[in-house]
Amino acid sequence: MGVRVDAWRSGGWERVPRAQRTAEDRTAAVIRVAAVLAVGLALVLGPELARGWLVPLAVLVVATTGYALALLIGELRGRQLVPAWFSTALDGVLVLVACALTGGAESIMVALLPLVVVAAAVRGGAVIGRLAALVAGAGFTVGAVLGSDPDVSLADRWLAGAWWTGFLVAAAVLVGVLVQMLERQLDESAVSRARALAEHEAFLEERDLRARLLAAQQARLDGVRVVLHEFRTPVASLTALTADLAAGRLRGPSQETATRLLAEHAVHLRDMLDGLADVAVTDGSPLGRVRERPVRLAELADAVLDAAGVAPARRVPLAEPPGAVVRCDPQRLRRVLTNLVENAARHSGDAPVELDLRLRAGRLVAEVRDRGPGLPPGQEGVVTAKGVAMGERQGTAGLGLWIVEALVAAMDGELTLSPRDGGGLVAHLNLPLPSP
Repeated sequence: MGVRVDAWRSGGWERVPRAQRTAEDRTAAVIRVAAVLAVGLALVLGPELARGWLVPLAVLVVATTGYALALLIGELRGRQLVPAWFSTALDGVLVLVACALTGGAESIMVALLPLVVVAAAVRGGAVIGRLAALVAGAGFTVGAVLGSDPDVSLADRWLAGAWWTGFLVAAAVLVGVLVQMLERQLDESAVSRARALAEHEAFLEERDLRARLLAAQQARLDGVRVVLHEFRTPVASLTALTADLAAGRLRGPSQETATRLLAEHAVHLRDMLDGLADVAVTDGSPLGRVRERPVRLAELADAVLDAAGVAPARRVPLAEPPGAVVRCDPQRLRRVLTNLVENAARHSGDAPVELDLRLRAGRLVAEVRDRGPGLPPGQEGVVTAKGVAMGERQGTAGLGLWIVEALVAAMDGELTLSPRDGGGLVAHLNLPLPSP
């Protein structure tokens, strides 16, 4: 119940919580009851031990038995009826009275005094134990002088008192030494455990630091791989466009379209280089910082289809509502949609690729639909793992859809891949847009 009780500990008297008492207190209570019962049995079997004091001794034994049982029951119930020092002192007084009434110097009750001294030395430490031994020895000497039979000489009485006093002091010294040895061993064990715990904590910290360093290094490597992967499409398109322009194969509107694509690819490459710079100076995502600006959905759809290299005859773009403008990170969004459109175009043969962009209640809903072979059942979540390539792309780096999923997660969006009615695949992107 949170009550604090007096207890005798090495180093003097102090108050300690009841929770700190151990099974030794119950053991002492059991030994006390056993000793009292043994004294009562001895008097029953040998009434002559009372030396004519049988009635007073019987009253003393009955009273002491009740006292010992009360202490034992209290300990078993987790309650300490009297302070430990008081019960030890009372035990000593009762034993000395029993010694005086049962023959003094020749009393067999003196054998109980070492138990009292041992209890005092264990509970109070070496100094208290020796002091208790001297007091008990002096008390026994007085009892031996005053309570011995007339036929015992005074010298024998003093000799018995001196003998038992020396014995009790020796026992107290020995118990004190043993207690100090145990305390030293406990201290050393506590120090060893503390050192082992500190070493374990240091090991855990070192392991966590190593894991963080490895994660940071892996993030940088992933960032470089992402940027290199994303450079492939615009570089290939730039190479083809510049070759056509240099050869003079583009005239009129075609030349204007090629020039526009060159400008768009230049902007895209600039954004990619900014992303690579982000990776070089930060420990964060390999996807770079967010750079938001207004984007027209219709222009974004055309730019994505151009970047993915989808032939005009295969394009089916849709942007709703007409003229819609959203504020987003166009570089990230274009990377997502370009990867999805490239996959759709690559797996669809000559079939059309549909890119549907819709603005709905502050969210951008995009769908890329194809007529390719689709995905085997249960593989929708596998293909977005890093390094996974399926179908005719097996053996490649397998970064495209992993990059897509990472970008979508960075934009707090949701990407789902599902079979399309009539064959093919639908990539559905649901993306929250920042408030204006």
